[in-house]
Amino acid sequence: MKWNLRMVAAQRDLWRPTEVLAAFQQVGFSPSLSKVAAMWSGTPVTVRLDDLDKICAALDCAVGDLLQAEPVTVPGSADEAQSGQRASSGGGSADASVRPVPRRARSGRRSLPPN
Repeated sequence: MKWNLRMVAAQRDLWRPTEVLAAFQQVGFSPSLSKVAAMWSGTPVTVRLDDLDKICAALDCAVGDLLQAEPVTVPGSADEAQSGQRASSGGGSADASVRPVPRRARSGRRSLPPN
C-alpha cells in the first residue's frame, strides 16, 4: 500500500505536521504531534480504522485517497513462470528441484513437549 497523507494534505494547503494536527483537532481527533509527524514522514505500520475515519473527515477525503494499492511483485516470478514452461515441455530436472526434500531421521529420540 502507498500512504499518501502528504499529498492529500498538500491538496488542502496543509504543509506541516502542526497544520495537519490542527485540522485533526477540529474534528475531535487529537493524536500526539510525534504520531502525526510519524504519519507525515513515512508509511505507518498500522492505522486504526477509527483513526482513519477521523483523518478522512479532517482532510475531507476518502480512504482511497490516503491508501493506494500497489501491485505486489514476487522476486523471480517471471523466471518461475518460464521455468514452469520449460518443465512442462519435457525437462523433468527442473521439476525435481522444486519438490521438497524430506528431512533425515534423527537419532531416534524425540524432544520433550514444553511444560
